[in-house]
Amino acid sequence: MTDAATGTGATAAAAPPVVTLSSGAVRGTREGALDRFLGIPYAAPPVGDLRFRPPAPAAAWEGERDAAAFGPTAPQRPYAPAIARYLASVEVPGDDILTVNVWTPADRAPQAALPVLVFVHGGALTRGAAALPTYDGERFARHGIVFVSIQYRLGQEGFAVLDDVPHNLGVLDQEAALRWVRREIGAFGGDPARVTVMGHSAGANTLTALLALPHAKELFDRAILQSGPLVAQPPKRAGRMTREIAKRLRIATTRAGFAAVAPEALVAEQTQVAAGGSPLGGGPTVALAIGGEAVPRNPLDALLDGQGRGIPVLIGSTSEEYRLWLVPSGAVDKAGWPTVTLARLAARMPARIVRARRARRPGALPGEVLGEVMTDMLLRGPITRFADSRASAAGAAPTWVYEFRWRSPVDRLGAAHVMELGFVFDRLSEPDAIGIGGPDGPQALADAMHGAWVSFVVDGDPGWAPWSALRPVQAFDADGGHIDYAPRQDELEGLPER
Repeated sequence: MTDAATGTGATAAAAPPVVTLSSGAVRGTREGALDRFLGIPYAAPPVGDLRFRPPAPAAAWEGERDAAAFGPTAPQRPYAPAIARYLASVEVPGDDILTVNVWTPADRAPQAALPVLVFVHGGALTRGAAALPTYDGERFARHGIVFVSIQYRLGQEGFAVLDDVPHNLGVLDQEAALRWVRREIGAFGGDPARVTVMGHSAGANTLTALLALPHAKELFDRAILQSGPLVAQPPKRAGRMTREIAKRLRIATTRAGFAAVAPEALVAEQTQVAAGGSPLGGGPTVALAIGGEAVPRNPLDALLDGQGRGIPVLIGSTSEEYRLWLVPSGAVDKAGWPTVTLARLAARMPARIVRARRARRPGALPGEVLGEVMTDMLLRGPITRFADSRASAAGAAPTWVYEFRWRSPVDRLGAAHVMELGFVFDRLSEPDAIGIGGPDGPQALADAMHGAWVSFVVDGDPGWAPWSALRPVQAFDADGGHIDYAPRQDELEGLPER
């Protein structure tokens, strides 16, 4: 069959799509009604003289750059075996790690101005990649959204606390990627004035830091923050991992000292230092450090003082975040009431905080009560304070709060950290989603969550009442979801501030 307009064969309809950017042309792939453009550099490879420096502009290229495959992943190691059963890893070798990936409708109009969603993956600032199957942007693009995922520096390459290097280089990478989106997304049919960012876990933590900047509106227009801490740490505390690595390698905590060590060697030392730690526990971790251009203040403090109030926010957590760390490690079974008491005293927590949780969960193990308390301190308490501060402020943009409550049947994981991702992306059949949630995750819940996220990106409203004095929380469960007003409020009152 011959196409009447072009005089060519029918296979011409499947010709690879080409888009021209300011740095050069990129050639993607077309699959049905979607175009994909993968591994597009938004900054130069952070190697050689550019290592441990702020992101530099990507070099222009001649001809068409192949954009059919994901770019290299940031140096990292797979999760420890106990966690690797549930959290997948992807490794793509190479240096060009500062890249973006774009999914866009193939049938978009030449002058389309579609809403844009930019996703930032999590992984405790040490792991993760945009190439994970669950993070595929296909389902969002099918709703007329231009979906973008980004890669950024991880571990010591992105978050070392060095004497002569700007803190939080990984956050500066994300800012550079968002400026790339503002500048280039129109070529893919996206509207640069309708950009929503979405981050999960560490990705939400870094986006919180960007939301707290005075110039946040230059970067994005709406934000979705999933299960991410809202705080950063003082440099001395955030730098414990860096100092310990320097001590083990007998190098200075300077750019020269760390740049003399291969990235893989730094990752190996970091993995050894972090063994046995978790986001809910003690010990050196990789964390955002307060100070410098990327995180000038503790983000939560800046947000409570009014930064970011003009930007609509959808924010929430799962109901049993702690289970991802405490169940696979066995800590949930090993902890006794003396452990809970010691943790409470260390956190300067009133005894009534623990009593309230024990009263509501009479059959709970001590480790489960401890996990609930730590989750409230890390996430639910700060989320409530953040939402309250915006609801009572004149002229503030609306805030919507959710809680994911569906309990996975896999290995007592319940409604653990990460559990909502397969539902948000509507990709329950992916191996990494099945690994943590099992093969029978309710599609009705995926329809509800994915639909709410699409509505927020497209229309600025996920479909339930914004936060107010009534504290409405959209509880996502197997039934698809319902509103719960001020859930467990007695447990959140009086929590110590982190």
